[in-house]
Amino acid sequence: MKLLVDTHLLIWAADSIERVPLGARELMADVKNELFFSVASLWEIAIKRGLNRSDFQVDARMLRRGLIDNGYTELPILSEHVVAIDTLPPIHKDPFDRLLIAQSRIEGISLLTNDATVAQYQGGVKLV
Repeated sequence: MKLLVDTHLLIWAADSIERVPLGARELMADVKNELFFSVASLWEIAIKRGLNRSDFQVDARMLRRGLIDNGYTELPILSEHVVAIDTLPPIHKDPFDRLLIAQSRIEGISLLTNDATVAQYQGGVKLV
């Protein structure tokens, strides 16, 4: 299964794997699953770390290197992803989460998240 891991799960996994819910850890550890991270997540981390948000203190460069070294595939932001955002219902206001949802839909990849609001989007979102 292809899984796009959302930003908070990436941060938690980099900080302390115990913070990641067990269901997500199992999916992320299963070698049959292909794991992806979005450039949007790195962008979000870089912006929010620059604003000194306490929940975004991981270094985006180090996180990217670690993800690639651990076999994750980097998912770029394409114009097709961006224009698909306007087809999403206004369930969630966060532009980064909306972009992740659009990317997962366009690419046919399940979005792995711990965010119950994100999970309200139909199709392709796995709440853990």
